[in-house]
Amino acid sequence: MARVPDVPFAELTAEQKRVYQEIAAPRNGHVRGPFAIWMRNPDVADRANQFANALRLHGKLEKRLFELMVLVVARHWSAQYEWFAHVPSALKEGILPEVVEAIRNRRLPKFAREDEQLIYEIVTELTETRTLSQGSYDRALAALGLDLLIELITAAGFYSMIAMVLNTFEAPVPDGSCPLP
Repeated sequence: MARVPDVPFAELTAEQKRVYQEIAAPRNGHVRGPFAIWMRNPDVADRANQFANALRLHGKLEKRLFELMVLVVARHWSAQYEWFAHVPSALKEGILPEVVEAIRNRRLPKFAREDEQLIYEIVTELTETRTLSQGSYDRALAALGLDLLIELITAAGFYSMIAMVLNTFEAPVPDGSCPLP
């Protein structure tokens, strides 16, 4: 049961409606998850949407690697909605179903691609230890370059914040399921 009920569209202020429509447009007309929660503060919702779009839509990190990063973060936090929302995109972008399933079940995935293994290892180390060792930093820097590494770590932090919001306010998965064990 969600701790924060959605505000019906008819009850939104003019500013909330504007923000709602901007958030819903690229999301098949839906405002769910953290954005449904943030709609109570349209300034936060608007800025979070802009930040999300800067990373997700306009970032330079390959979408396949971006979606893998989100899954690692979602699994770390056991963020049900975040997992639900990003598995289809990860699969569409080319993350293998067996990799998704391994992450879901907290097993070490077997990667066919080195770049995916690197992203998994970097984000896992960051979420588990709250930092990167010098060796991991050097590997990531050599593989990604400074700009993409900054983008990756920023996105992992943003999606960690999202997971915290989702978990705190018990944002529901639309079908009522709990996809993460």
